[in-house]
Amino acid sequence: MKHLILSCSLSPTSRSALLARRLESALAADGNTVKLIDLREVALPFCEANECYADPNVQMVTAAIAEAATVSIATPIYNYGVGGATRNLIALTGKAWTEKVVGFLCAAGGQGSYMAVMAIANSLMLDFRSLIVPRFVYASGACFSEDRITDATIEQRIDGLASDLRRIGSAITQVVQ
Repeated sequence: MKHLILSCSLSPTSRSALLARRLESALAADGNTVKLIDLREVALPFCEANECYADPNVQMVTAAIAEAATVSIATPIYNYGVGGATRNLIALTGKAWTEKVVGFLCAAGGQGSYMAVMAIANSLMLDFRSLIVPRFVYASGACFSEDRITDATIEQRIDGLASDLRRIGSAITQVVQ
């Protein structure tokens, strides 16, 4: 099964990228095909006119989403919402999200924004019939030390998300075929 992880922070010291890398390891552990796209390494244009969809990076990311059985979004949370790069990515790739199994990993400063992904989750469900994995990872700043995850519960939640992605992705893939 093909899993795609989209690391959507543009920060050089991204904590959501740490979550993405940890999920990549968890999914790859049992031989799954896993691709991680880090938006710090793949420049995307702003979604504002028809020309943006012809951008080679937009086409590459759109194709990667379309080919994946599951897609996980690792995003920073700013001011009670997902980061702008995450919203821009979804706007640029649109219909590629149709009927995808989607998981979320969130890095935030504090505990107050744990429902911040709901606007994006609702949009994916209603606009593209994506199936949102109800277990998502939400890690506050206290869960990290410098460039590593230090909270064992967060690591367990990432393992649980990986398990859910494999299980739900496999079930959906079997039904579709």
